[in-house]
Amino acid sequence: MRIGSGFDVHRLAEDRELILGGVRIPFEKGLLGHSDADVLVHALIDAILGALCLGDIGQLFPDSDEAYRGADSVKLLVSVVGLMEERGFEIGNADLTVIAERPKMAPHIAAMRRNIASALNTAEENVSVKATTTEKLGFTGREEGIAAFASVLLTEI
Repeated sequence: MRIGSGFDVHRLAEDRELILGGVRIPFEKGLLGHSDADVLVHALIDAILGALCLGDIGQLFPDSDEAYRGADSVKLLVSVVGLMEERGFEIGNADLTVIAERPKMAPHIAAMRRNIASALNTAEENVSVKATTTEKLGFTGREEGIAAFASVLLTEI
């Protein structure tokens, strides 16, 4: 077994779509980034890469490479899952937390779990997605950005 953890944060910005866990969420701002800036999926990618000792998302998909401009983060996740499977591992479970004051995440969590489980080639019961606020403290509390944590357990196939 291997364990990995990941963390990511992106600034909220005007004229961007808010995409979390592969779900388009209606909101007045979106996350700023070279790709679609899906902070939840980015944290998960880093957790998997960490468990495999393969660096981080910036090394594999650098923001200096125009090929990744506007990239769908779930597609990037699928390619990382391919690397994981090539090395003889599968997801035991993934535990993800998104940190944002707004918008409310509860209506979107089931869809996030479905999208992520599908990309991971695992059952939904192996994917946990939770949301919390920082009680209006810090950059997430001031609604300047959204953060996410992810932990994964990889098991040998």
